[in-house]
Amino acid sequence: MKYEVVMGLEVHCELSTNTKIFCSCSTSFESSENENVCPGCGGMPGTLPVMNRRVVEYGIKAALVTNCKINQYCTFDKKNYFYPDLSCSYQITQLFHPICVDGFVEIETEAGKKKISLKQIHMEEDAGKLKHDAITGNSLVDFNRCSVPLLEIVSNPDFRTAEEVLAYLEKLRSMLRFIGISDCKMQEGSMRCDVNLSVRPAGTTELGTRTEIKNMASLKAISRAIAYEIERHIDAIDSGNGHTLIQETRRWDDAAGKSYSMRSKENAQDYRYFPNPDLPPIEISDEWIAEVKNSLPELADAKLARYMDEFGLPEYDCRLLTSSKTLCEIFEKCTSICNQPKETSNWIIGELMSAANNEAKAYDDLRLDGAKLASLINLVAAKIINRNTAKKVFAEIYANDTDPEEYVKQHGLAMVSDTGAIEAIVDQVIAENQSSVEDYRKGKTQAQGFLMGKVMKLAKGKADPQLVNELLNSKLNG
Repeated sequence: MKYEVVMGLEVHCELSTNTKIFCSCSTSFESSENENVCPGCGGMPGTLPVMNRRVVEYGIKAALVTNCKINQYCTFDKKNYFYPDLSCSYQITQLFHPICVDGFVEIETEAGKKKISLKQIHMEEDAGKLKHDAITGNSLVDFNRCSVPLLEIVSNPDFRTAEEVLAYLEKLRSMLRFIGISDCKMQEGSMRCDVNLSVRPAGTTELGTRTEIKNMASLKAISRAIAYEIERHIDAIDSGNGHTLIQETRRWDDAAGKSYSMRSKENAQDYRYFPNPDLPPIEISDEWIAEVKNSLPELADAKLARYMDEFGLPEYDCRLLTSSKTLCEIFEKCTSICNQPKETSNWIIGELMSAANNEAKAYDDLRLDGAKLASLINLVAAKIINRNTAKKVFAEIYANDTDPEEYVKQHGLAMVSDTGAIEAIVDQVIAENQSSVEDYRKGKTQAQGFLMGKVMKLAKGKADPQLVNELLNSKLNG
């Protein structure tokens, strides 16, 4: 290739704490505008921040799963800038002594495995949110998000393709969800990404002019924005107007499929960082780190390997199951009750994931009782209901959290296994469909499927399919 793309990411993840980082206001996303604001997070003069211990704990967890070195002495700083959603004109963050440094996240793409190195992870508070009114042209400010705790995960410029970027974001999202420190819902803004991108001639080491695509909140949009920016940079270089590229922050308009200049890109000195005198340094003991480490759950990669080894599941199944913490929880609870891992996997990958996709619902937002799925699987295994009926019962469990055993009893869905009763229906179908019988005897074996359908219809779907098949075979070949 003539050119090489160089990218680094800054990922902002809102933490799943009940209260904000420096005050006791709620972090609820569902609250009405400006409901969760106090003098502290509202930036009123004379207020003092009080550190939320849980935020530090979550920072330690993030460090452990991203192979970072934990700074056991860390401090907070003030980052000064003026913007309507920042009520006190500065943000409390970490620059000089962040909580984590020098880590890595291993990703896997079609090109193979690769380690993405991390410069640092630091704690900070979020800013408010501007809401633009397209009718009046005015902008309103919702300060609920002010002081919601964030971890900013800063990578080194190790990315070369959009595929690597997406693999990294998906891996990061999976790890943070599994350890329970963030829901990483990009659609709600709890995970946002800034992409720093430059282009240089292949084989050179000097970086090109860098632009930042700000506040990306969709994997699809990130992929499109990267493709657009690469083309824009290369066009400028090839046309001899490479000097027109400036270091700047750009906004991505997904509807238009273009990026637009927001402002010139600031450097650290433009923010006039200085140590925050209102917050004492944080000292993290070895005992605290050990305590947090012992509390870490099993991550997706470890679960994948265990599912293949312990349950004998195919790698394909395991990758799908471990793509979501919620799917893993459903699978493990169900399997622990019914002891049928492959059957459980089939129901989750087939019926459950299909239902979620039809509703465009994220797998981690699913709410399905694994015990009820196990009960359904046991009903099929015991031949109380057949698979077609089970699919209808599953729809009830998914939609209404219905108890499958009660539902089967109330609606008379139990399978008919009385040989005499089913044989009578088979005889009736054969007598009424002699042309299909003749077709079968002439070698048209698909006619048996037609007759099978007729029997199941007369039996209202409750006949044992295996028994029906055996009786049809016997009578058609007798």
